[in-house]
Amino acid sequence: MDNHSSAQMPPVAGTAVVSGANVVAPPPVAPSRSKSGDSSLLKLVIIILLSLLLIGALLLAYYFFSEYQLMKTDVEAKIDAAVVDANKELSDSLELEFEKREKEPRELFSGPTDYGSLSFRYPKTWSVYIARDAANGGDFEAYLHPREVAPISDKTPNALRVTIKSEQYENALRHYTSSVERGDLTATIIQVNGQDATRYDGKINNNFVGSVVVIKIRDKTATLQTDAEIYREDFDDIIKSTTFNL
Repeated sequence: MDNHSSAQMPPVAGTAVVSGANVVAPPPVAPSRSKSGDSSLLKLVIIILLSLLLIGALLLAYYFFSEYQLMKTDVEAKIDAAVVDANKELSDSLELEFEKREKEPRELFSGPTDYGSLSFRYPKTWSVYIARDAANGGDFEAYLHPREVAPISDKTPNALRVTIKSEQYENALRHYTSSVERGDLTATIIQVNGQDATRYDGKINNNFVGSVVVIKIRDKTATLQTDAEIYREDFDDIIKSTTFNL
């Protein structure tokens, strides 16, 4: 044998010597970086998505809270307004009831005997002013108004004006014909003390919007007039209670 061939060969790097035989070991495997990178990226994406969801949830919660606050404020404002309206309505109702009670018992108004004894009931809270008593003939004029009678004029309204004149009934009605034709007044036939009378409602003149009732009493004509619609209910009660001698 050749001495060179039988000599021991130095071990090759990366091989292992087992029982005098050379066994080749597999080369070392380098650690994989792709799986580690994908895992980190996935975690980052999940964190971002969760953050976005959290932000969205917070924004949505803030939106609903703001809407709730607005609705709550609106509802509270409506409730407050309703309470105010209800209290005002109750106050007005109580005041109206008080005023009605204060008007009772009604006072009796009596006109001149020679002029048919025109009579009616009026609220006791009203004052009466007799401008002309017809004691010596002529026209009879009376004015009634809550508390104090207003100055007598065509511009200052009174709750009730009463006149009895020596004028034909038909002539008295002619004073309102043009107003009816213009549509300022509406005319209706009503019953007063069982007799026909004419009632006018609407614009009496440039200053008054109210009602007028013209009544024939013997050879005279009585006129009852309210200068404002706020006295309409009292005026209607007065007309219903009106009596006179035929």
